[in-house]
Amino acid sequence: MSDSSPLPPVRLPAEAELARDALAAPLLARAVKLARWAGPGTRVGAGGELVEEQLPAAAEELALTADEDGAAYASEAWRIAVDTGLVDVVDEEEGTVTVGEELGTLTSGGPSDVLTVWLGALDTVLADASVPDLDDLVGAMEEGGEIDFSQLDWDPEAESEFLEGVLGNLYLLTVSEGGAGEEAVPLPALAASMIVPDDMGEPTDDVLEQVSDAMMRLDDQFRLLDPIGLVEFQPVDEALMADPDESAAAPDDADESDVSRYGMVRLTPLGLYGVRARMLDAGLDAPAVGDLADKGADALLEGTTSFPEAAAQVEIEQWLARREPLAAAGELLGAARGADVWAPLRRLRCQQALSLVGAEAEPALREVLDDAELGGLARVWLAEHGFADVPAPSQDLVFWLTVDTIAAQLSIEGNSEELQALVEGLAAQHSGFFAAAWRVEHPATADVLEAMGRLHPDKKVAKEARKAAFKARSANGS
Repeated sequence: MSDSSPLPPVRLPAEAELARDALAAPLLARAVKLARWAGPGTRVGAGGELVEEQLPAAAEELALTADEDGAAYASEAWRIAVDTGLVDVVDEEEGTVTVGEELGTLTSGGPSDVLTVWLGALDTVLADASVPDLDDLVGAMEEGGEIDFSQLDWDPEAESEFLEGVLGNLYLLTVSEGGAGEEAVPLPALAASMIVPDDMGEPTDDVLEQVSDAMMRLDDQFRLLDPIGLVEFQPVDEALMADPDESAAAPDDADESDVSRYGMVRLTPLGLYGVRARMLDAGLDAPAVGDLADKGADALLEGTTSFPEAAAQVEIEQWLARREPLAAAGELLGAARGADVWAPLRRLRCQQALSLVGAEAEPALREVLDDAELGGLARVWLAEHGFADVPAPSQDLVFWLTVDTIAAQLSIEGNSEELQALVEGLAAQHSGFFAAAWRVEHPATADVLEAMGRLHPDKKVAKEARKAAFKARSANGS
């Protein structure tokens, strides 16, 4: 188990559905249309861009003639076509082009091929989104045609990292349990997540101004990212920017309709796929539900230790769907053994998986009835499935299973209300619980008893738990 926790797993649609979304993204669809429109008479400049005389015809092909920005949209779509290989510049001096190999990929390739082309288009758009406004660039142009970056107050690398960080935060808000999910995130909140330190109470005026500036920058950037299908974006209300009496940061007492005027953004399913792909390329651990379906039970149980409950359930269901119940149960039980810190949680996930396995798994469960680590959960499973001749557990086994269960819950929940209720119930049901529990030969005994001392609201009971934890440590020489 790595010390660095992975991100929560994302639930993605099938590749075929994502590929359909990619082809439907307005910017890529326009690029494809221009690639099919291009012919021997199409002329481009030294950088592969359409020459100015060609832009009206390109805009007409895209039915953008009536749009005052039609030529700019056509130029943008053409750049995507060139950068992704939908068209190839065959003679730079002549400025001629031909159909690119990737255009055929979009029509005859599989979903993964389509998504590869879309990711290439995304790279181009993200690079464009990190560039300052065109007017600023023109203002910083020197006589020789070079850009004086010192006049721009712009660091290309820092700007790119900022945008990647924003997308990473939006991804985390989307996939985290209890996060935004499919709901849009207010732009001020997203900007604040990048600017305001976690330990800052009331933001200073300087920090609020930075948030406001970042929010307006993101408004421009998300307008560019929407047409490639990465996000669904509701821009900042133009009226707010026109009225000097309005603040760019939403007031604390604003209702939902007010907050939405400051911009709302959500990652699309295709956007989740795209941001995750970039995270994986950067070496981050960004799991997706279904990644473990074709791996062994050891990978399943260990991999889902960091998953939220709902995601773990779906992952387990997909894993079981590919296996026969008896073989799956035997593999799960074998992978659940261990005395390391994550072993209790692996056994809890094993129990969760076994609850979905039918009666055909009975032989595998009976086989481990005498196992010190698995005998308890085997008895629980057999009893819940209504089997007869289930041997009664010894008191030592009951206490061992109790410690193992609480240790697993601590790994998932920490000091949650549910775990506190479990601790209170155990102490109430067994008057001599702590007197016996410290003797349990489980690696987590002392830690569990210490946690019970923290969680129990009754000071007398909590003191008993702490004493028991001290005895357990002394007995183990730790």
